Amino acid sequence: MFLIFSSFIYSQELNRVVFDEKAEQDILIGQCNRDGFSLDQFRTWFDYEYDRYDVDLEMLGTISEEKLAQIEITIVMGTWCSDSRREVPRFYRILDELAFDEDLVSLFCVNREKLLENGDISSLNIELVPTIIIFKQEKEVGRIIETPTETLEIDLKKIINTMH
Repeated sequence: MFLIFSSFIYSQELNRVVFDEKAEQDILIGQCNRDGFSLDQFRTWFDYEYDRYDVDLEMLGTISEEKLAQIEITIVMGTWCSDSRREVPRFYRILDELAFDEDLVSLFCVNREKLLENGDISSLNIELVPTIIIFKQEKEVGRIIETPTETLEIDLKKIINTMH
């Protein structure tokens, strides 16, 4: 899946900010990366959640490093969405603790209709945001939708450690 979207990256402006009338605020839209969260409109909530999240390092230690090295991640979120504002910075904190290669993370920011402005992610079947999708060899192996079932660390471990 990651490779399918790679051409999308180059055809779009990265970290594009638009004013969303429904949300009555600036939002990121389209293909993004973590740099987008350093913009003034998004930095406060991203840094707050990232800095205060207490990562379960013991749980992360139980994630198979061999299997972790085989995955790619797609995150679909809305910068207008309170769940996205909470879970995505926390997830990035986990990825940092795992020393996960950010080049293997695709980040798409959607509007309130869960659509991109100039792109199509309908094949991802996004109903709620954030949706974090784990891929192995371009096949989906699991997803965390809106909020974790248990914790981000436990849910991620279950997805990664049970893949074949």
